[in-house]
Amino acid sequence: MCGIAGFIDRSTRMRLEQLEMVARAMSTRLSHRGPDGHGLWADPSAGIALGHRRLAVVDLTAAGHQPMISADDRWVLVFNGEIYNYLDLRTELLALGASISGSSDTAVILAAICQWGVATTVRRLNGMFAFAAYDRKTRDLHLARDHLGIKPLYYAVIGDQLLFASELKALRPHPSFKPTLDRSAVAAYMRHNYIPAPMTIWREGRKLRPGHHLVFGPDGSLSETAFWDLRRHVAVDPSTQFAGSDEDAVEALDGLLRDAVQRQMLADVPLGAFLSGGIDSSTVVALMQAQTSERVRTFSIGFNEAGYDEAVHAKAVARHLGTEHTELYLDAREALKIVPHLGEWYDEPFADSSQIPTYLVSRMAREHVTVALSGDGGDECFGGYTRYLFAHNLSKRAEKLPPWSRRLLQNTLRGVPEATWDRLGSVVPSRYRPAHFGQKVHKLASAIAPMSQAEVYRRIVSQWQTPETVLHDASEPASVLMDPGLVEEIPDYLTRMQYLDAITYMPDDILVKVDRASMAVSLESRVPLLDHRVVEFAFALPNRMKVREGEGKWILRQVLDRYVPRRLTDRPKMGFGIPVDAWLRGPLKDWAWERLRPAALARHGVLREHPIQTAWDEHQSGRQNLAYPLWTALMLQDWLEREQDVEHAYLASAVG
Repeated sequence: MCGIAGFIDRSTRMRLEQLEMVARAMSTRLSHRGPDGHGLWADPSAGIALGHRRLAVVDLTAAGHQPMISADDRWVLVFNGEIYNYLDLRTELLALGASISGSSDTAVILAAICQWGVATTVRRLNGMFAFAAYDRKTRDLHLARDHLGIKPLYYAVIGDQLLFASELKALRPHPSFKPTLDRSAVAAYMRHNYIPAPMTIWREGRKLRPGHHLVFGPDGSLSETAFWDLRRHVAVDPSTQFAGSDEDAVEALDGLLRDAVQRQMLADVPLGAFLSGGIDSSTVVALMQAQTSERVRTFSIGFNEAGYDEAVHAKAVARHLGTEHTELYLDAREALKIVPHLGEWYDEPFADSSQIPTYLVSRMAREHVTVALSGDGGDECFGGYTRYLFAHNLSKRAEKLPPWSRRLLQNTLRGVPEATWDRLGSVVPSRYRPAHFGQKVHKLASAIAPMSQAEVYRRIVSQWQTPETVLHDASEPASVLMDPGLVEEIPDYLTRMQYLDAITYMPDDILVKVDRASMAVSLESRVPLLDHRVVEFAFALPNRMKVREGEGKWILRQVLDRYVPRRLTDRPKMGFGIPVDAWLRGPLKDWAWERLRPAALARHGVLREHPIQTAWDEHQSGRQNLAYPLWTALMLQDWLEREQDVEHAYLASAVG
């Protein structure tokens, strides 16, 4: 796991020392991603410089040093990530006569590019990766990002120059990168609590989309192609779905997951896993422990507040599997210590509040291991989110009601306070009752009003339903969530929700959260459930193998049952959040108000005072739980405070 940065300038020529100085400044911003080494390569005749920060995980010797130059001196590579099938590729390449120096996966990628070219190589890689490869013969610069977007890659095209880096902050030292605020990106952020790809907070910066390969040619041309597209693997026709029996599917998934986990356990440094005690992480840990004679190191985090603590469940699973388990309990005082650093770690506004416990469990794990496996991806792939079940069932029932009665039902549901819904929900059997029942009833009530399925989904995943009303001079950009053709292409509502989450929420929220939190402490996080073979298999399954008898992740539960008794994992889904609603009324109240008070809003001129003030008052009164919309506003304001030149950037964007 590493950090990469660099640039190429087609029009002007810097001297060698200038190229190295800028590349060093860029890659130094990524030192947390690679504390074990630093490398530079530059070519003044081509106007290119590449920088690399190394976190040594496989092949700890100098042979793994980057930037790495191919044996024929044609290709130069900087790479971030891990390739899990590199030993297979290495054997194949050696049989073809390839020259491979050292035992790293970087050397295998380089040899593969020499043998097959970049376009073919990326299709053959199994892993998480972001890399830049420069062809000294054709003078093309290639950028590529893994299938699901596990590893980040940012870039900017400025005239005849292309800049790239693992994190947005590493573009800032380049003298040509003079960013201006993208108001459309801010509007998208206020809806989602993250900025969806390919946008960034800056108009000049872009995210390379998952599964994409970009080429910057010697004439300044830019071409981008998708080498992998999840839409091609969504089985919309029953004839294209998995045709075997339930037993066949469970056996196939078990074997596939065992292979994915085994491949991702390969490391030359200490390795462990995050364990929440839920279905996903328990499955990963169970398969790890089943394939090693050593005790797996597991880590979990808990809360003293009721309804948020999963540590007790994690401990029970760890005890059954026999892992070496470590846990940490979090309170608001720890959160207060973390909050001021969030903007530094995430570069642009990002408001998934579980970023706090994710960082803390990563920090704890890093004291013991260098690599940690996680269970991320299970919900999107196997239909685990409670909103899938609620929205699907609610949509079916609501469509049968006349518009006036749907509005009445909506008002009735929202008229009952969340605390009351929590008490009423206690009569629902625990296995069917989601955590934070009242909050989810209020969220889903907004989806009852007469609207299309696409609008229902968009409301459920939105923090602010109408972002333009919260912002000054901003309009929301079009997105895949508004694509009318998607309904025809993926007519099944459940499958469509899963697909949308897998291409938006997962890479732009979940994976960003884990990458930044773990890399902030130089910990490599791996995600076996997002092996692209597992994802392809999951999206080929019929719905009955994912959702059955009111429960999601049916097939994953069957696999887990082979290793862990159902009684240890059979409980409502909780998620990995913090009690931010209570904290904003208590220990975080003063910190939050300092950023949301009228004078602070006016200072930056981005958020409107009235809707923010109204939401704040509603939340403080207890009439509504508006913690998540408020957290979205808070993280934006905190980012604005951090950016010393943001007022100029905002004015420049308005003029532009």
